[in-house]
Amino acid sequence: MSEAEKIVLKKYPNRRLYDTRNSTYVTLDDVTGLIRSGHQVEVIDLKTDQDVTAFILTQILMEQTKKNNKLLPESLLHLIIRSGENILSDYFEKYLEQSIQNYLSYKKNMEEQFRRCLELGIDLSGIAEKTLKQMTPFPQTPESPETAAPSENGKG
Repeated sequence: MSEAEKIVLKKYPNRRLYDTRNSTYVTLDDVTGLIRSGHQVEVIDLKTDQDVTAFILTQILMEQTKKNNKLLPESLLHLIIRSGENILSDYFEKYLEQSIQNYLSYKKNMEEQFRRCLELGIDLSGIAEKTLKQMTPFPQTPESPETAAPSENGKG
């Protein structure tokens, strides 16, 4: 991402954030909107001149978690705490970012293939129905005499 797309925010001691590009104060929701629209943000603490971007982004995630009342399953949280301080940062640094990038790339490719099928007029419902029939988890078994429906004359 180019430097022009990066937005520098200043964090004041009173926790307010100032958008240096637009010369206005912004909320965490505003920062979320900037990121979702494709911008990179960098947050600099005005008092210490330190980069506090990770802290602010984590704060955004925690605020969203409060609204949904859950970010990670409790069992995973217990495992993370039990495993020690560095396990989570090691995982995030080594694996999580790449996993999310792979997922987003896969999702984009699938959406593009779906769009192409629609443009070509391919009957996706017929293909889906055929696929679902082939994916039946329980194969049909012949009925045993005990479970077979009675014949018209009343005898099994």
